Amino acid sequence: MLSRGLISRFRSLSIASKSTSFSTTHFRKLSSEPLGIVELDDDAPPIIEAAPRAMGPQSRRTGAVAVKCGMTALWDKWGARVPITVLWLDDNIVTQVKTMDKEGITALQLGCGQKKEKHLTKPEVGHFRAQGVPLKRKLREFPVTEDALLPLGTPITVRHFVPGQYVDVTGITRGKGFQGGMKRWGFKGMPATHGASLSHRSIGSTGQRDAPGKVFKGKKMPGRMGGKQCTVKNVWVYKIDPARNLMWVKGQVPGAEGNFVFIKDSFYKKPDISLLPFPTHFIPSDEDTSELEPLVADLGEVDPFMTAD
Repeated sequence: MLSRGLISRFRSLSIASKSTSFSTTHFRKLSSEPLGIVELDDDAPPIIEAAPRAMGPQSRRTGAVAVKCGMTALWDKWGARVPITVLWLDDNIVTQVKTMDKEGITALQLGCGQKKEKHLTKPEVGHFRAQGVPLKRKLREFPVTEDALLPLGTPITVRHFVPGQYVDVTGITRGKGFQGGMKRWGFKGMPATHGASLSHRSIGSTGQRDAPGKVFKGKKMPGRMGGKQCTVKNVWVYKIDPARNLMWVKGQVPGAEGNFVFIKDSFYKKPDISLLPFPTHFIPSDEDTSELEPLVADLGEVDPFMTAD
């Protein structure tokens, strides 16, 4: 009679052999199409090319990791103050490539910033050494389509995005601690007079009488506020500075100054695929990035940020 461990081992081996045969035929089918994956022979792993390609309607590019530097302001033609958030793409590179053959998904892991080895755990250091990439401070995985895969070590600069497009920015909101119902949910509060003794900021009744005789789950009550992941959608890219890897976006993004945020192409207001660099912007070998001028979005005939006369 076989043990449970031996049976599970046989089962895992059979599943692995099935997945390997499927992935080999999958890549063999894709090798005839003009994608970024090229197969040399049946035994060699697929090679991902670092070259510009044509972006299709269903193609999905990788995002980027940025640091929230702070906020500034511009003024529109009516004299109203328009908030502008400055984001810094601090040395983004591809730290891991996930393919259907090995992980069962197509995704790119990006690293941002720098960190010393003594400030990392041993599994983290082993991960970077196994991939052969520098030590990074922040990692983030972005699902992509198979034609948008990039080789290890490919830099993702601010020119990955185009001024005038819309992006979605994800971050952790500022933590405000335990707050009451008025601050957390915008409740009106109790009356200041007429018997409301020491309960001016109370939320009032929360339950019912005998039926149902309980407080429903999800009731708006005092509790921990902030410190959660939030995505601000349809953020307009106003300007990029390739020399310093800075990006100016219109509006506010979640998080405090110095926090990491994650930027990707907008899901609802999709940009024009003919204007986006795909799978990313590749820096020419003879280009001096320190002398590049900032790129500003086309504002049309009437500048919305000009102060009214």
